[in-house]
Amino acid sequence: MTYGYIGSMKTMPGRRDEVVAHLLSGADGLRAAGCELYVVGVAEDDDVTIWVSEVWKSERHHKNSLELPETKAAIGKVMPMLTAEFTRQTLSIAGGLGL
Repeated sequence: MTYGYIGSMKTMPGRRDEVVAHLLSGADGLRAAGCELYVVGVAEDDDVTIWVSEVWKSERHHKNSLELPETKAAIGKVMPMLTAEFTRQTLSIAGGLGL
């Protein structure tokens, strides 16, 4: 079964759009790493929270993607702009539109 998760992160005030730009900058290379879906979203009435949804061919594909140089670089850039407030829910993807 396909592996996925949905999670949120909170940014320092005024940094949300910059973090979103960094998260989206590496999206093109994710498909080759086994990513089926990568969606970054924000709410219009919350200027510090970012929601990320990902679907991967397997949990192993996701773990391997975290070792890619571009992934490590992106994480290094955004971590100083984030607070320590994260949520994450791991999912077994049953199906849906776009998969």
